[in-house]
Amino acid sequence: MTTQARATRVRHKVLWLTVAAYMITYMDRVVISTAAPSIQQEFGFSLVTMGWIFASFQIAYALFQIPGGWLGDRFGPRRALTGIVIWWSSFTAATALTWSAASMIVCRFLFGAGEAGAFPIATRSLSRWMLPAERGWAQGVTHAGARLGGALTPVFVVFLIVHFGWRAPFFLFALVGIGWAAFWYWFYRDTPTEHRGVNAAEQTLIADALGDTSIKARGAVPWRTLLSNPQMWLLSAMYFCYAYSIGIFLTWFPKYLNDARDFSLVEMGIYASAPLMAGVVGDMAGGWVSDRLLERSGNLRSARRNVAMAGFILAAITIPLAVLATDPLVCVAWFCIAVFGLELTVGVSWAVTLDIGGSYAGSVSAVMNTFGNIGGALASVVTGYVVAHSGWNPAFFVLAILSALAALLFVRIDASMPLHRPAATA
Repeated sequence: MTTQARATRVRHKVLWLTVAAYMITYMDRVVISTAAPSIQQEFGFSLVTMGWIFASFQIAYALFQIPGGWLGDRFGPRRALTGIVIWWSSFTAATALTWSAASMIVCRFLFGAGEAGAFPIATRSLSRWMLPAERGWAQGVTHAGARLGGALTPVFVVFLIVHFGWRAPFFLFALVGIGWAAFWYWFYRDTPTEHRGVNAAEQTLIADALGDTSIKARGAVPWRTLLSNPQMWLLSAMYFCYAYSIGIFLTWFPKYLNDARDFSLVEMGIYASAPLMAGVVGDMAGGWVSDRLLERSGNLRSARRNVAMAGFILAAITIPLAVLATDPLVCVAWFCIAVFGLELTVGVSWAVTLDIGGSYAGSVSAVMNTFGNIGGALASVVTGYVVAHSGWNPAFFVLAILSALAALLFVRIDASMPLHRPAATA
């Protein structure tokens, strides 16, 4: 009597290695924010100058989303992600060697150009590994890792600055990135069939769910097919609404608590982080719930749509309640629920790029994330004008409207309809 071998779980190791990459992206981003006071003190940079230094990253990050995703689809995630992590880690270290505002702006621009490909290529790296019933959880936990990395990093950066100066964390975090890249190239393979650690049972499990994963996508990305599909634009418009909304909580929310709710600086620091921590829970919960619904129903469209719509509707309802609350702590509590709702949608949105993108998930996610970054950038600028002319309440009511619009857009998003179907071979 023979017993069937239990399937290995190499795909889960791939997932956690990808989570580490997401954490590193946010770790490297926030280093300069924490080091900014020390940099200003040494070089005498004004706030306007520091603003341009910060903006240089954002501009490059938006511009190079699609080229970064293309790299992953064209050359495979193993080589592409290794290359861009080494690239941006090198410019993380180079930031410590800059000598002027211009040199720092150029350095941060090149850093952003490299990091722009991280999320699209990482998404592509999971497309041939994660089962459809695991994709929501996978995307949720990766983005939760990114948020958590960004939240915890300042503590370590401050310690390093106090003991070794502001340049030390740039060198240390660069080494972390290069170390990760070396391990990724050694461990990861573009398809499960290439990985020696994957046994026959796991190969069969993946093949039954995804089809033949041994065939690699090569050649030109079918941009005309992808961009002519209405699903691509519905997804991008939805993510614009999401990114504009969450962007306020990443930029203006502490200022709102200080100005509109009279929180002290200490209170502001504590309560401004509360919605983001609620968002970490939302990141993990949204993807997990979507996957469980898919397991039970087998209906991919409703499993993705229902969770995302629930999250956006929750945000649309609770944001006005937060704004109109008279008690500051009640206000923060409602905002925590709102951000939880917004982040419920993230794992689902990125899982949809895997569902409909297939071998071109890198390019699909890059288009979606480009629109998201445009939304986030506009949120920073537009909110300032709205608050200056009309106050804080209208600025947050805009988020409620965008959340409701995103819920409506998700009604038309069908995760079960691939954007591109490979031609059949004889």
